[in-house]
Amino acid sequence: MLPDPRSALRSALDQDPSPLPPPGDRLAAVLAPVVDGAQPSAVFTVRAGGLSRHAGEISFPGGIQDPGESLVETALREANEEIGLDPAAPEVLGALPPVHTTVSGILVVPFVGMLTDLPAFTPSDGEIEDVLVFALAELAAVERQVDWERADGRRWAGWVYEMDGGTVWGATGRMLHDLLDLMRKETPWLISG
Repeated sequence: MLPDPRSALRSALDQDPSPLPPPGDRLAAVLAPVVDGAQPSAVFTVRAGGLSRHAGEISFPGGIQDPGESLVETALREANEEIGLDPAAPEVLGALPPVHTTVSGILVVPFVGMLTDLPAFTPSDGEIEDVLVFALAELAAVERQVDWERADGRRWAGWVYEMDGGTVWGATGRMLHDLLDLMRKETPWLISG
């Protein structure tokens, strides 16, 4: 019999993250919703094309920490605002390592939240263009590391997931890689095809 995936992941995740952003940077949190089931999946958003930052990119729901709230409260509030996810629905298992976004000067803490079932989502008008659900096994199968030359002549190296519906890359690609890497060690049966 396989061990309980929630317990296995919880024991490997940070239960009390307290990152210190570099001077002048801000703290943010995202929720990496994982839907439990026969074919476990991850939930992503497609950011609206008119946004000033990361327009049209695939990301986990999240945003900047408000004064007086914990980082996990930030992740749950933002998921509720962006995709209509009831804050009580996910079982938050803990946090992955923080990821720094150099372009926007934000230190992002990704929390893993398990969902028993796939809920109906209500994307926020003007902020979220779409909600995407990808099987973890498919994401693991297409994962690749790249080194791209950008239009401005600089280079970007990181993890990329080209899926039908878009490409996960950037800070979200890093977070997804960390999640899949953790699952390869702790719950490999969740991501095997």
